[in-house]
Formats: sequence, C-alpha cells, structure tokens
Amino acid sequence: MRIDEQPRHRWTDEQPRTRWVDSSSFSSRRPDLRLGGHTHRLDRVGAAAADRIAVQHSVHTSTAEYSLLLNAPDWLGRRAVGEALADAVAELRAIDLTYGPARPDSLVSRLRRGEISPESYPPLADLVDRCAAMRAVTDGWFDAWAVPGGFDPGGLLGGWAVERAAARLRVAGIHDYAVIAGADLVVRGNAAHGGPWRVAVHHPTDSRRAPLVLEMTAGAVGTSGVTGRRGHVVDPHTGAPADHLVAATVIGPDLAVADAYATALYAAGPAGLAWFRNGSDYRALFAHNRR
Repeated sequence: MRIDEQPRHRWTDEQPRTRWVDSSSFSSRRPDLRLGGHTHRLDRVGAAAADRIAVQHSVHTSTAEYSLLLNAPDWLGRRAVGEALADAVAELRAIDLTYGPARPDSLVSRLRRGEISPESYPPLADLVDRCAAMRAVTDGWFDAWAVPGGFDPGGLLGGWAVERAAARLRVAGIHDYAVIAGADLVVRGNAAHGGPWRVAVHHPTDSRRAPLVLEMTAGAVGTSGVTGRRGHVVDPHTGAPADHLVAATVIGPDLAVADAYATALYAAGPAGLAWFRNGSDYRALFAHNRR
C-alpha cells in the first residue's frame, strides 16, 4: 500500500479536541491523569454523573502496563460495561501474545523466518502496511526492517494495540474513555466529571519542569525516550544508537502513528520537525536536545 493510499485520520469530532491550559489556572484542579517519567499516574476516579458509570482498570502484559478509564452511559448497564472492558483487555493480551517480536511463536517472528506472508492474516497485513507507510513519511527514520533479526514493529506496535482495544470499546457503545500505556495515551469524549480529560504531560527526565497541561476530547499522545535510557533507539541508516534528543513526544489523531513519529523524531533529531509542517495532523509536543 502506498502512503497516499493510507487512510487519513482526521480530527473529525464535533467537540474541541485538544487545548493547552495555563498551568497557573490549572493548579486548583486535579488532572485526570499524568504522563511522563517512568510510569503514568492516575488520580482516583471521581464521582460520576447520575446517568454515567465510571470504571478504572489496570492490566499487565509481558511488555507493558495499561490503564483503562471508562465513562459509560448508565443505560448500558454495569454488566455490559464489564463485558466491554473485558473485551478490550482481551485484545491487549491477544496482541501481546500474537504479535510480540520477542515471542518465537508470534506472527511477527514467523514472518521474520519466512514461514508466513503478511497476507496470511489481515491484522498482520495492516501492521506491516502501517510500518511501511511510516517509513515513507519519515524519510526512513522509522524503519521496522532496519532492526537486527529482521522486521520489528516495536515502535508502532504498542500504539496499534491501544487503538485496537479502544475500537472494541466504541463497538460496545462506550465513547468516553482513556487508554494509557506508560507515557502514551488515547482519549475520546469526556471524563467522569463531565468535562474534557485533563492531562498533565511531565518532562520524562526532568521532574523540576512544570508539566504541559492539556484538555483533550479526542486524540493521542505518543512518546519515545521516556526512560531517559540511551541507546534504545538506533539510527536506521547507520545502526548507531540515536543520541540527538533526550525525549520526543508527538500528538495527533492515532496513537500508532504518533508513536512511530515519536520514535522517528527521537532518531532523527531536530531535522524531523519538518514532518509536522504543511498541514500535518500531527504535532511535536516535546523534542528536547541532549546537552
């Protein structure tokens, strides 16, 4: 699939999507969640409106910790909300088991060994197509094939998993939710208090900096470099560890794309900022140089 044939993820929601909030005016209100550092942090779910059901749940897989916050309409009923949550969690676990590059029996590992083709499984074909599209739009700075051992979609896989779990929630009738994995998240609709999701994005390595505060009703935040650990992203052109930035954070409509952009920006450094011009749906939120 050519990049110009990739589906476009536009900001189509009727509500405002993301706005930056002055930190001083935000200080009296607690955020719904915080991103940055080595793990995400959630405030306790507040009291929901009388006609809403608020649920918070965390799940661990072999590679990530996820938190799901749901703000569901009361007419769905708690049983249906519980089933929707279980379905989303099952999707996250299934992707970890089925596509994890570190698992010898995963579809990705079998693809590496030439035992199957991408067309053997439609979701695998979608994953490969997305990696190819991101390689094209980032001038090769995101390259799932420039990895020792062969194809590795790791820089995009986590966001892809979250988006697929979120799609399960929407199918079940839940359109107000947040799904968080580390310093990445997807949100839609409103939080339990009835307003936009309040997100405090902390610098991933400098706790002294004031967080950037967002109010979001749709969109995703993807980050690379959150651990502050050097060498975990390589320059796909040379194979050398990327060392331009201490962290890169990208916002936009789709988390798989935002994650891949953040990985590529971390590898490319400031030169990658050109990708977000000319009407791009994605924006670099943080791109901090190393000193």
